[in-house]
Amino acid sequence: MRWLSQMRRGGTLLAVAALALSACGGDDGDTTVAAEGAAAAGTEAAAATEAAAGTEAAAEELTPVRLQLQWVTQSQFAGYYAAVDQGFYADEGLDLTILEGAVDIVPQQVVASGEAEFGIAWVPKALVSNEEGAGLVNIAQVFQRSGTLEVSWADSGIAEPADWEGRKIGTWGFGNEFELTAAIVQAGLDPEADVEIIQQPFDMSLLLNREVDAAQAMTYNEYAQVLEATNPDTGELYQPEDLTVINFNDVGTAMLQDAVWVNADWIADEANAEVAERFLRATFRGWIFCRDNFEACVDIVLANGPTLGQGHMTWQLNEINKLVWPSPGGIGVMDAELWAQTVDVATSQSVIQAPPPDGTYRSDLAAAAVATLEGEGLDVKGEGFAPLEVEVTPGGE
Repeated sequence: MRWLSQMRRGGTLLAVAALALSACGGDDGDTTVAAEGAAAAGTEAAAATEAAAGTEAAAEELTPVRLQLQWVTQSQFAGYYAAVDQGFYADEGLDLTILEGAVDIVPQQVVASGEAEFGIAWVPKALVSNEEGAGLVNIAQVFQRSGTLEVSWADSGIAEPADWEGRKIGTWGFGNEFELTAAIVQAGLDPEADVEIIQQPFDMSLLLNREVDAAQAMTYNEYAQVLEATNPDTGELYQPEDLTVINFNDVGTAMLQDAVWVNADWIADEANAEVAERFLRATFRGWIFCRDNFEACVDIVLANGPTLGQGHMTWQLNEINKLVWPSPGGIGVMDAELWAQTVDVATSQSVIQAPPPDGTYRSDLAAAAVATLEGEGLDVKGEGFAPLEVEVTPGGE
């Protein structure tokens, strides 16, 4: 480490300078003072060297671990970036490398292949991967609710899923459509005969151009993109009242989303389970930090180079906090009823062929991490959490 070598070099120079000073001494008194100075300088230099060596040894003892994200840097993953920035992982003896996602990166595959110890993935996508042999275990359900919406114009006449009949309904596909198709069936409609499913890009262009009657959106991303756009009729930004939003949490077909997944064989090793618990403690500290230090957390995300602007990242963190907090059982602890609902939707839509086996999720590690943090006086449930009022900015800048 560069700074360690500089400390060592600085200590050596101090000792040399002190010895030179003693060699230039005149009378015995001066010589005695110089000698004492040299001895003191030598002691300080030795102490500095020893401290530097100890610091380097401590750094070398950090356990390297990797976290694979679903997408590029953005506030969706703020808690992890904050935990790195604040030294929470290092405090737990971990040296975390965050791996950004991309269109062609599947976190489940990365974790299953051993290229990352931890990965973030939606529950239904991971369950599909498990049926294909991935062997993944959910160790922390960070998002307690779904962030998926279906958005229409207020003048479209669409107020509930039954109103989608005969309409063009947008979805991204790629495993993101299951909440929508389940809601269509629940409303008594046939997804293949009663509605026209349109493959939409990962933006809101089709809705803005009125090429679809409804478009899929995340509360923390695409929905904001509409509000950040200018209404050509008014010259002002679109307003929430210009839109009708169907929230799948309200409909009852919501599925659990961002969770921490690990390889089942890896976590079966008790030493790795201990590493995972430390990882979760640090991670939960990061999310608590982002709840309680909102602006500082946004700054941390921005410092890590997101592709979207400050306004959008601010909106996104506010919405992400709503998905994490409150956490009734403590952050990361699974809500068994929401797990069951996710499995029911997944099986009813033939997303998976059968309910996953017991052990597909475990909450013991998250519960242990929560207990430790709660013992330190941290608020691990966020029962009094209230979102902020965030100003929408043009283009999310």
